[in-house]
Amino acid sequence: MTHPFRGTPITSASLIVQQPQGLASGLVLRMHGVGSSPQSMLGVACWFAARDANALVVSVASPEPSDVSNGLQWFSVRGVTEQNRQARVNGAMPAFVATVQHWQQVAGVDPQHTVVAGFSQGAIMALELTLLEHPNVMRVVSFAGRFANLPERKSEATVHLVHGSVDPVMPSMLAQVANARLLELGTEVTVDIVQAVGHEPHPTLLKRLTARLDSQGPGAGRLG
Repeated sequence: MTHPFRGTPITSASLIVQQPQGLASGLVLRMHGVGSSPQSMLGVACWFAARDANALVVSVASPEPSDVSNGLQWFSVRGVTEQNRQARVNGAMPAFVATVQHWQQVAGVDPQHTVVAGFSQGAIMALELTLLEHPNVMRVVSFAGRFANLPERKSEATVHLVHGSVDPVMPSMLAQVANARLLELGTEVTVDIVQAVGHEPHPTLLKRLTARLDSQGPGAGRLG
């Protein structure tokens, strides 16, 4: 799937959680859910910052006001269905790709040293990056997310799926199905379904992610 880049204004509402002195070792972009804000993701962003004091960590603001609440959105969920979700994601992707590229330029890092971690709608958008012919990020973390449509080919990016077992918004089966498809395609993927956790970036999800990143060695444990 190819999403053409086009110049898109970058919102100034994003929050820089950690600005390293000198050159950044990597970049972490935290993407919030629909109807939310960068402030809602500060806890998780700080968790990433604690893993690498030399990383630029940003809690990103999506560019559109939500049409269902006072927060923000990447795409509208009014009347969203299985049939029209992909078109809405496609429409939002140029701005999303531009946002990632903007912060990569600010940090002075390449895709190999970029992590995009999304929650809910932010995870939908982050996972879509892995479907690009040449992803501009090599590690994506999906908290309580899903693919708009399951991928059809192997991705160069690594995917971490972390999900609560009792999520009423995004059923955990979506993560299990995505994991099975990614494994079938040969994409590098991990999945953790955490019991008794709902639709939230619960601390237990971070513990599971810690184990995944640490198990992949020092480079993965940091950012690269």
